[in-house]
Amino acid sequence: MSAQAAARVGAAPRPARPAVAPQPAPRLRLVRAPAQARTRVPFVVACMAILAGALLTALLLNTTMARGAYEKHDLDLELARLASTQQDLSAALDRRSSPAELAASARALGMVQARSTGWLRLADGTVQGGPAVGAAG
Repeated sequence: MSAQAAARVGAAPRPARPAVAPQPAPRLRLVRAPAQARTRVPFVVACMAILAGALLTALLLNTTMARGAYEKHDLDLELARLASTQQDLSAALDRRSSPAELAASARALGMVQARSTGWLRLADGTVQGGPAVGAAG
């Protein structure tokens, strides 16, 4: 006899299950919502607070930008005024550094025009030419 056949012979037959009467399905019934519904006030208050915060932020940002624009305008005016002053001073410097103005300023300080010129030779440190003393005019 094989091992499988011996196992089948040695096993006890299972007892039959008693027939269970089917139970009736549970009855379903409609459940109503609770009498006191949730209030929406906290949600509305939170939404209004967020909206108020956004509006306040926009107002502050707009005010800051307007103040910056006024400051920029004032600085632009100051820059234009300073540029005009710089041009006026540059023109006055050019006028005063012309040869005719320099000669008039030198005469006013008591300087006289030289009759001849002399040169200094840097290689050996000698003076070339004969500088002469100018005569008061």
